[in-house]
Amino acid sequence: MQRKRYAPGRTGPAARTAVVLTLGLGLGIGLTGCSADTPTDDIAFDAKAGPAAPAAPPGRYRTLFEPCGSVPQAMLRDLLPGAAALADSERDKAYRGVAATTYDTDRRVGCAWKADTPDVSHRLALDVERVVSYDTAVSDDDRAQEVFVRKQLAAHIPLAPTAPPTPAAPGSATATGAGTGTVAPPGASTHAAQGPATTPTPPGATAPPAPPAGTASPTTAPGTGAATGPSPSGSTATGPTPSGPAPTGLEPRVLGGLGNVAYLDDVLSTVGANGHERAVSVVFRTSNVIVTVSYREQTRGSAEAPDSKELQEKARNLARLLAERLEE
Repeated sequence: MQRKRYAPGRTGPAARTAVVLTLGLGLGIGLTGCSADTPTDDIAFDAKAGPAAPAAPPGRYRTLFEPCGSVPQAMLRDLLPGAAALADSERDKAYRGVAATTYDTDRRVGCAWKADTPDVSHRLALDVERVVSYDTAVSDDDRAQEVFVRKQLAAHIPLAPTAPPTPAAPGSATATGAGTGTVAPPGASTHAAQGPATTPTPPGATAPPAPPAGTASPTTAPGTGAATGPSPSGSTATGPTPSGPAPTGLEPRVLGGLGNVAYLDDVLSTVGANGHERAVSVVFRTSNVIVTVSYREQTRGSAEAPDSKELQEKARNLARLLAERLEE
């Protein structure tokens, strides 16, 4: 029997099966390749990117207390003595206070009280601010400290007390006159007059040796009559120096033992012909909350100014009470 010749394009069952398997394997390889390449194409790598920096810690406080109810009535009676003479309804209104208008009571609150009499007026105000930092690298506490420092500098209160200059050790003084400032030679007079004139030498006495060239002689402070050069014993004699009023301990200053940091400001001003107003402010920071206590007393028709010590003591007592409340 003569065999059939192979004709291109003709396929039998086996050929069709082979073609199907070949196409299936090809599609499978293509699909696998696409699915494997897709995630790699979508991922972007930054060789310069390092580990993410940790965010700064948040502040201790997330809410604020209600200010008008934060001052006990017994303390209000002491702070507003004029309210006792008011009618019952007016007195109750004076003790309730007036809340400050704010748009977010979790960020800032305040309250004000007042009581007036014909001779004296009292004003009390609280301002409580919760500081929030929107910079992840700066904590709420650090941002609150920046706000506190700006307030302190605006009140012209130094950030830290300055140490007084250290006095010179005995025997190490130098001449304070013009010239090189070296120690005068032994035997030189400490009361030499300024100018070319010299002190006459008593009869029979030996004149002191002249100072070397280029060396300043001790001089006398103008108008004081006190020598500024070294005395024969080696100590330096100085004349009286002008100084300001003696400190009383009631000046504007940094306070300790109140919150994390605190300061007190005290300003006295005149009102009218013979009236006075004293304004005392105590500002302190606890974590990310800044509290300001403002207490004012104004007198009318009296030459006597409000007592600084009394007002400062009352304002500090209220500030301590509020600081304790924040610690609860």
